[in-house]
Amino acid sequence: MHYDPIKRTLGGFFNRALWMRVLFYQLLDLLLLRSWHIRKALREWNDLDGKKQILDAGFGFGQYTYRMSQEIKGSEIIAVDVKEEQVADCQIFFGKKGILNAQFMVADLTQYVKENHYDLVLCVDVMEHIEEDVLVLSNYAKSLKKGGMLLISTPSDQGGSDVHEDGETSFIEEHVRDGYGVEDMAHKLQLAGFSRWEINYSYGKWGRISWLLSMKYPMTLLNTSYLFFIVLPLYYLVTYPFALIMNQMDVSMKNATGTGLVVKAWK
Repeated sequence: MHYDPIKRTLGGFFNRALWMRVLFYQLLDLLLLRSWHIRKALREWNDLDGKKQILDAGFGFGQYTYRMSQEIKGSEIIAVDVKEEQVADCQIFFGKKGILNAQFMVADLTQYVKENHYDLVLCVDVMEHIEEDVLVLSNYAKSLKKGGMLLISTPSDQGGSDVHEDGETSFIEEHVRDGYGVEDMAHKLQLAGFSRWEINYSYGKWGRISWLLSMKYPMTLLNTSYLFFIVLPLYYLVTYPFALIMNQMDVSMKNATGTGLVVKAWK
């Protein structure tokens, strides 16, 4: 399945007005279980005092940059992405909103290093798209201050990208790998120069069902026909209350396994 065309269509629709873009960010926060896990981790990290230099590595729609710019006091955020159109899009939106503590730039994460500069590097749904992942993790480590934290959300090898058996292809064709194992990720973090880390599963039993209801099924239908956009609100009206409960359960419990990983690593 090609996910990018759907993302562009959704982005174009919600770009019609500033309030619609903000609503879009709020909907993503509600729908995407990974956002629940990232927001929880950011709340815990944000207990630190003082000015915070943040890198949003591969910012996508810019929803995490927006949230951090609004909620993390004293934050200065550099958001980078390899796609020029996404950089230009966020520059326009953030400029119109008058948000001054976030800057956007085109950068290749295999080359981007700003040594000993950042307190936090955020990397959501990016590593599964990058072949040279150890190089990128090393660049993150070099760019962090001593004691700075890397926060990653990525698919696991326990069915991440909706791949469960050999020979199956990823639900999202833009992925270059189906997911990471816990030991594999830990080994790569060590090679990259991190001193310690915590790796936990997301999208466990209940999160997996929520993902099917709130993401896979509607995305599959949208790939068949964009006419499904018409009935999408009704679909979510029926299914989302169940997904909401299951998302909360996934975030609240420690999953023994899951199709996603939430990674925290410190320099």
